[in-house]
Amino acid sequence: MDSLQASWEADYRKKGRLYGGSPRQLPAFPSGSRVLDLGCGDGKSLVSMEDRGWHVTAVDFSPAAVSLASEVGGNPANVDCIVADALQLPIRKNSFDIVTAIHLLGHVSVDGLRRISREIDRVLRPGGTLYAVVFSQQDFRCGTGTEVEPATYARGNSIITRYFSEPDVIAIFPGYTVRTVEHIEWTLRVRGREYPRSEITVLFSKPQ
Repeated sequence: MDSLQASWEADYRKKGRLYGGSPRQLPAFPSGSRVLDLGCGDGKSLVSMEDRGWHVTAVDFSPAAVSLASEVGGNPANVDCIVADALQLPIRKNSFDIVTAIHLLGHVSVDGLRRISREIDRVLRPGGTLYAVVFSQQDFRCGTGTEVEPATYARGNSIITRYFSEPDVIAIFPGYTVRTVEHIEWTLRVRGREYPRSEITVLFSKPQ
């Protein structure tokens, strides 16, 4: 287990579920789609995948996170939760119609981004869909911590977070068609003060 993986595992073991708030609203992928939820964490996105008729494989490199994700229910029909590293997936080529990468791409180095993009391209079928969500550089946390790469900051527990511009996200998947780009902004209220949060969501299509 490398240091980044160990940091995430320690966080999940110490704190349990790390992500609160409302379930994410996902695109309306067709019923029957084979969906890879890459970097599933504690399973927050699985709540939005319930009862969609999708065949979901949820993957994270933290065993503690996968254990939490496997407990998500009501009725997560056709969901498999597995421990695996997004840098080297134990999954056959062209296995999925859809890949979701929700706040995964922001927690790896530049080299890690290259490796993850290659793995996504390998497991996603030609013509398949990638749904990526990242924090933007307009987020109030951008600039907080120790900068280890451009717009990438390490927290006290050694977990890194990268903040993106729209071109940054698109450049990770050259040759893919950008179907939609959305900038989502909201405020986080902490101890009576409001702070701006900001995400970029991109829907890509892999070439046929």
